[in-house]
Amino acid sequence: CVEYLVKNIKLDPHFNEYYQWALKNQIPTVIVSSGMQPIIRAVLKNLVGDDADKLTIVCNEPEARPGKKFEEEGGWQIKYHDDSGFGHDKSLTLRPYANLPADKRPTLFYAGDGVSDLSAARETDLLFAKKGRDLIKYCAREEVPFTVFEDWSSILATVQDIVAGKKSVQQAADEGYKAYKEGGAGLNGAAK
Repeated sequence: CVEYLVKNIKLDPHFNEYYQWALKNQIPTVIVSSGMQPIIRAVLKNLVGDDADKLTIVCNEPEARPGKKFEEEGGWQIKYHDDSGFGHDKSLTLRPYANLPADKRPTLFYAGDGVSDLSAARETDLLFAKKGRDLIKYCAREEVPFTVFEDWSSILATVQDIVAGKKSVQQAADEGYKAYKEGGAGLNGAAK
């Protein structure tokens, strides 16, 4: 199963470019996912090689069903990261960092594309919301700072600009909201 997924899941090739830059610049990258650890780790290893072992992954885990062996058919189930309606409430992963005192708190960037990212959206300084996805509508309606991304090359460019002081988090968020209002966020019709 894992081998099949590794062969057939195509991740954004620009993620590796971003990740290599982040490693070089000592910017922690954490994968916060509703998927399962063995699959995520294998897919990332295929994309970024041995550097995938340096990634922290916070996600769900497979576990053996009571009275069964993990390897037998029907022998495993998902052990959800959190005891919540989300299965993995990503906001609970981000909140400890978001609640740090200002002088110790890192700037939190988060990239998401779907429903499982809604809970995390409010816990981050800047959400990168995937172009054409409903997460953008949620952020605009709830006034969550976001900017639009098509692939990880645009995330890399924006984070580099923020780290270099060429752009603030607020400027990046303003650009995202403007793209949404003008219909450039890949959704049918501009916001009214």
